[in-house]
Amino acid sequence: MGLIGKDDVSIKVDGPIIVGAGPSGIAVAACLKENGIPSLVLERNDCIASLWQHKTYDAVKLHLPKQFCELPLLRFPNSVPKYPTKDQFVAYILAYAHHFDIKPIFNQPVESARFDFERGVWRVETEDSGYESRWLVVATGENAEPFVPEIPGLQTFEGRLLHASDYKNGNEFKQMRVVVIGCGNSGMEISLDLCNHNAIPIMVVRNSVHIVPREIFGFSTFGVAMALLKWLPVKLVDKLLLSITNYTLGDTEKFGLRRPKTGPLELKMATGRTPVVDIGALSKVKTGNIKVVEQAVREITKNGVVFMDGQELECDGIVLATGYKSNLSSWLKVTDVSTEKGVQKTLLRDGWKGENGLYMVGFSKRGLYGVACDAVEIAKGIGKQWWAKIGLQYEYGSY
Repeated sequence: MGLIGKDDVSIKVDGPIIVGAGPSGIAVAACLKENGIPSLVLERNDCIASLWQHKTYDAVKLHLPKQFCELPLLRFPNSVPKYPTKDQFVAYILAYAHHFDIKPIFNQPVESARFDFERGVWRVETEDSGYESRWLVVATGENAEPFVPEIPGLQTFEGRLLHASDYKNGNEFKQMRVVVIGCGNSGMEISLDLCNHNAIPIMVVRNSVHIVPREIFGFSTFGVAMALLKWLPVKLVDKLLLSITNYTLGDTEKFGLRRPKTGPLELKMATGRTPVVDIGALSKVKTGNIKVVEQAVREITKNGVVFMDGQELECDGIVLATGYKSNLSSWLKVTDVSTEKGVQKTLLRDGWKGENGLYMVGFSKRGLYGVACDAVEIAKGIGKQWWAKIGLQYEYGSY
C-alpha cells in the first residue's frame, strides 16, 4: 500500500482502521483476521507495545496470573511462569503479532479522526497521510500519556526528577533519599525497588488506598474475587476480601495507609481505582525501610519538597508515580465533547461500542482481561456488518 499526501485523496481501507499497536489494537486485529477481515493498524511510536517496551520499570510483573492476561486465540507458552515478567509479556505480545501476521504502520501519530456524515466514513489523518474507512477502532488506551501534576516549583528542583514512565531501576539512586509521589501500584513497587537497591524511599500518600495480597491461601485474589462474584453481591464479596486481607496483611492504617470506606471491588467498578496488589512493599513499610508521609506536597524547592503542614524534606530525587491519562480529546474530533471522560460517556453504549462504526478497546478499566473481552466483541460487531455487506452468512469462530 503506497502512501500519499493527506491533502490528496485519502487511502481507502477495506477493513477497520485501528489506532494503536499495543495489546488492545493487536488483539482486535487478530480477532478480525481470524474471521477473514483485514485491518490497518496505525502506531505513533516505532514498535509494538511501546508502553511496555519503553515506559515500564525493569521489575514489573503482571499482577494477575497469566490466564487472566492472555489475549484471544493464543495462550502464553507453558514455560512462562504464573506471573510473567515485563520481558516475558513483551515477548508474548511480539509473538502474538507475528503469529497473526499483524504489521502496523509505525511512526504514524494520528492528528485527527472525524466522521464524515455525508460519505458515511471515518477520515483519519496522520502527519503525512490520510485514510478512510467505515470503521474506526480506538486502541490508544487509558494510559496514553504520563500525568504530571501541577506542583509549584516543580522545575526548580536541582536533584533527579522523573515520572514513573521514565524510571527503570534504583541503580542510580543508591544511598539517596528519594520522594515517591503516589501510592498506587507504581508508587508502591517503585518504592520497593528503590529499597532493594539500597536507596531511602519516602512515599507520599495523599489519599486512602486499598492494599490486597496478590494471593489468598495460594490462590489469586483476583481469581477468588471473580469466582465469588458469580454467586454473591459485590458488597458481600468486598467484606469477605477485606476480612481475609486484614488477617493476612494486618491493620495498614497504623502505618499511614488508610483504607477507603468503599470496598475495593465496589470502588473499582464505580471509579476505576485499582487496589494495590502487595508484592512485598508493605513489609518494608512496616519495618520503616519505606517511610510514609500521609499528606500532599504543597510545593517543590531546589532541595526537596514542602508538605501541606509546612514540613520540609530534603531529598536527592523525586519520582512522580502519578499515573497516566488518555489523549482522546487531542485527536478524536467529536462534536460537543472536549474531555476523555466525555468522549467515553457520550459515545460508548456497551463499554466498547459507539455510533457510526466507532469502537474503543482498552477503556473498560478491567486491564488485559477487559481488553480480551472487548476485542472479541468488537470483532463480532464489525464481522456482522462486514459479511452482511458482501452478502454472506456471518459465522464467528468460537473462543
